[in-house]
Amino acid sequence: MARRTVTARGLAAAGTVAVLVAGLGACASADEDKDPDHKTFALPGSTLTVDADDSALEIVAADEHAPGKIEVTRWFKGSVVVGSDPEVSWSMDGDRLKLRMKCSGVVADCAAKHRVEVPRGVTVAVKTDDGSVRASGFRDPLDIRTADGSVRVGDTTGPLTLHSDDGSLRADVSSRRVEATTKDGSIRLALGTVPDRVETRSDDGSVTVDLPPATYKVSADSDDGSVHVSVPRNDTSTHVVTARTQDGKVTVRTAN
Repeated sequence: MARRTVTARGLAAAGTVAVLVAGLGACASADEDKDPDHKTFALPGSTLTVDADDSALEIVAADEHAPGKIEVTRWFKGSVVVGSDPEVSWSMDGDRLKLRMKCSGVVADCAAKHRVEVPRGVTVAVKTDDGSVRASGFRDPLDIRTADGSVRVGDTTGPLTLHSDDGSLRADVSSRRVEATTKDGSIRLALGTVPDRVETRSDDGSVTVDLPPATYKVSADSDDGSVHVSVPRNDTSTHVVTARTQDGKVTVRTAN
């Protein structure tokens, strides 16, 4: 009798949760937040690390921002029906900006997005566990690493390093040095300036590199996929391009 009672209670609880889940409808979107929060943080030096755990990020470098300060805008939308209330926090620890979201429970639905505006002359590193990253406007070194999410970079001339454990990488830049690696996702680079060195590698995904007219030293390889190299090649060139994937197509070509 006791066993049947527990089972009945478990089924009743499961039914209640199912009803609550059905009532939530579509997943939360940070874009639904029409009144985002804003905060200014002091930056003690010329380096910044953005450390996020679960948020979409937009990182922008601009001339109009005062040296020694960064501006952060936060959008958040979330609800927890069975569990503790969701929480978001932001803090500055030295040159590390920490962005956190706590959203846990049986029925939890949360989404966060941050825009970080950085003055020129700052070297930026971005580290996020879960979330896409968009960046633009950088003239100084930029390093973006995400465990799960896509990366998009534009309007950038400084040295660029991109990595995702699970996500595609896209860059339309004029950087002279680019390194892009992903364990699961495609890579597409469009270079507006003849680079000194480009290194790309995907464990599972296609690799495409569009280059300005020039002669390059190219190493291109795919374990399981076609390889097409149409740029002029010379092994003595100081413009070095490496494009590799274990599973996918590799293309290195002159941009139209």
